[in-house]
Amino acid sequence: MAVYFFWGEDDFAIAQAIDQLKQSILDPAWLSFNFQTYDGSKEESIIAALNEVMTPPFGMGGRLVWLNEASLCQSCSESLLQELQRTLPVIADNAHLLITSRKKPDKRLKSTKLIHEQAKVREFSPIPPWQTEALADRVKATARELGVNLDRQATELLGEAVGNDTRRLWNELEKLKIYQGDRPQPLTQSEIQTLVVATNQNSLQLCEAIRKGQGGVALQLVGELLAQNEPALKITATLIGQFRLWTVITVMEEAGERDEGAIAKLADLKNPKRLFFLRKEIARLPSQKLLKALPILLELEAGLKQGAIAAEFLPTKILQLCEQFH
Repeated sequence: MAVYFFWGEDDFAIAQAIDQLKQSILDPAWLSFNFQTYDGSKEESIIAALNEVMTPPFGMGGRLVWLNEASLCQSCSESLLQELQRTLPVIADNAHLLITSRKKPDKRLKSTKLIHEQAKVREFSPIPPWQTEALADRVKATARELGVNLDRQATELLGEAVGNDTRRLWNELEKLKIYQGDRPQPLTQSEIQTLVVATNQNSLQLCEAIRKGQGGVALQLVGELLAQNEPALKITATLIGQFRLWTVITVMEEAGERDEGAIAKLADLKNPKRLFFLRKEIARLPSQKLLKALPILLELEAGLKQGAIAAEFLPTKILQLCEQFH
């Protein structure tokens, strides 16, 4: 396929995918002739890129034209849509158009529908930190790509440790690859515990400490996370996601819902079997307490986004949350 559309906020993952695309399409000796980047937010630049991709490549290899931060799937004039309709279906096999955007495409637009019809579309949105199965799957795929051999428990622990930070996952696996060397045996959970600092795992431990009303433990975990330069908004996102998950499950069960599939769907659980363990975590915890925690978490997020000092504001709100679960 000659057209690619990559979108999402995971900049590092997109950069890795672009590098792989360049390596598969371009001849290094002819790179300066056959690789061009255009500003995708300007109509005249988009038209120039469409004209460029219709030009045969020079020398060996193919041509790659990159429309960076394209606005095509947010707004598109009728004249530009006509140019897309005329160009995308007839791009030659040795020429490739790459469109990237951090913003989610508007599926209502004709341009978005056209791009989805003509392009290979890949989403690069960060995985929510509480979706542990998805994090483990990504670790498994990246480790396979880099040639790092991990056992099942090591894979799960690494996913919990780095969370949805793709750049950090890549860096940790590069380090683990050097450590493993030519050893055929997979790396174990104990080795991951020794070699990898578990920032996301500590965020989930913070959720547990708050749920149990353990103010001292919670403050210690907050201090450790901030000392590891973990962004306060990322910590908050994990808290909001986990407490929302607990709240949805508790509210539905108190309402008399017994269909595990329905609960898992509303709670956004890809693996319904995980519901058994989540129920044990929140056993005998009334939804009233969880519901009272949500506004505090939203105040925490809003305050941080408005410029509150994380080292002062975050511990204060964490203690306020712990008080709800005494």
